Amino acid sequence: MKAYPVFFDLTQRPCVVIGGGVVAERKVAGLVEAGATVTIISPDLTRSLQRQAESGVVGYRARRYQSGDLSGFFLAFTATGDAHVDTLIFAEGRATGVLVNSADDPARCDFFLPAVIRRGDLAIAVSTGGSSPALARVMREELQAMVGEDYTLLMEIAAAVRREARSHSRVFTGDQWTSALKEPTFRQYVRAGQRDAAVVRLRMVLGLEEQ
Repeated sequence: MKAYPVFFDLTQRPCVVIGGGVVAERKVAGLVEAGATVTIISPDLTRSLQRQAESGVVGYRARRYQSGDLSGFFLAFTATGDAHVDTLIFAEGRATGVLVNSADDPARCDFFLPAVIRRGDLAIAVSTGGSSPALARVMREELQAMVGEDYTLLMEIAAAVRREARSHSRVFTGDQWTSALKEPTFRQYVRAGQRDAAVVRLRMVLGLEEQ
């Protein structure tokens, strides 16, 4: 299957996780971090999920999956460990237009969850299309060594200077931005954590400030 890479804005979007074990914990954690409105459907929960349900971080329906449970949700995640139930959930998703991800079951997935590296607002996703999650994790670990924490500062500076340029109706091509962000002295300042010097240098390279 040829997957189409995309990032969803899940802020306050209703998402459901069906299952209450350790796999469901990981799904819920990612959704909560993304700002989604999460509901769990499961007769039992891990202690961590129970605490989140009791504190109101997530909604909770203490029962097994029933037909119609996907109604009103944007995304659905199955982590029941029961292939028959997962098949029913996937079929309901296809019938109702709700996208479904079935844990460890690529054949019953409308989308896959990549291994992600985050550096501030910068996100790098690695996916094997569900064929080898372990390889995706290995690739993430290797890329983490290459993409250091200085990329958080790099992202912040690039975004701030871009906003400044747009506020002054200055438009730069993709090639101009690429050249500026690779400029050796600018990157040296970023790696050293010298934010102010890096901002000045980037503005100079782009012609926003006289040299």
